[in-house]
Amino acid sequence: MTFAEKMKKKAIQLQKNLVLPEGTEPRTVAAARRIVDEKLAAQVTLLGKTDAVISTAEEAGVSLEGIHVIDPETSEMREAYAHHYWELRKHKGMTEEEAYQLIGEQLKFGAMMVNLGDADAMVAGAENTTGNVLVASFQIIRTKPGIKSASSCFVMATDKTDLGVNGSFIFSDCATIPDPTAEQLAEIAEASAESCKTFLEVEPAVALLSYSTKGSAKGPMVDKVTEALKILQEKRPDIASDGELQLDAAIIESVGQSKAPNSPIAGKANVLVFPDLQAGNIGYKLVQRLAGAEAFGPILQGFAKPVSDLSRGCSIEDIVVTSAITLAQAGA
Repeated sequence: MTFAEKMKKKAIQLQKNLVLPEGTEPRTVAAARRIVDEKLAAQVTLLGKTDAVISTAEEAGVSLEGIHVIDPETSEMREAYAHHYWELRKHKGMTEEEAYQLIGEQLKFGAMMVNLGDADAMVAGAENTTGNVLVASFQIIRTKPGIKSASSCFVMATDKTDLGVNGSFIFSDCATIPDPTAEQLAEIAEASAESCKTFLEVEPAVALLSYSTKGSAKGPMVDKVTEALKILQEKRPDIASDGELQLDAAIIESVGQSKAPNSPIAGKANVLVFPDLQAGNIGYKLVQRLAGAEAFGPILQGFAKPVSDLSRGCSIEDIVVTSAITLAQAGA
């Protein structure tokens, strides 16, 4: 069973509620139909002006039967949502009038649905920028207690079944934080460990990667990684972790035993935490393109409730699979 099939199976079992804010985007409407037909969610909600959603569906040849449609601007929930939004942002100087206007935006309305439990997960980004999706999510859904910075991960599925979890790994952060501090790197590792439990369904073995293994090289980039490990282990001693480790020492048992013989996870890591976004982005694309691995993501992590950002070049199937992944997070 592929990773996508596993996530769909989990979504079917969980039967959570999904909101898709981009309700007038044709691929999103077609994906909503697929999600309902495949029974991946208990309820699917499209946001947008009702006439525009209906028109989009008609042009795409898609039936809206069984799909919930809400116009944020005319919704009976708008006033209550605006009040909650104002409560969240009044310390930033937001007025109640501003909150009422802004909550009429589809992304913010969808995020508030998730915040208040009227939906369990949100997926957007087919027509909105990553920045817009993240702003709505940070302001309204917010991060988990103890986590200041949301990040992202990829599930990488390779044919190297003797490595990772039958060939699969969590790669982080490959899409969100350009140059994380040691504190942020520790948070990325913590969130990635939870992603490992959710998506790979095993206990995480977290490697903080570097060009150095256990002092084989020196420098500020290495120092950041070792400081991140110290922060992580003090905060979460229950997570099996180590660093700084070179990639081969992290995932190849013979190399791990040679370079880091006393490490609890060397040679058997299933979560790979890259020291910065350049390394992470290059790393996942190398594995995807040269090794032929499947790359699922970026999956946002660290938020209090599940939200996912799509590529604007996404396919209908991408939206369906991302929705299944995000619904699986809702059951974590």
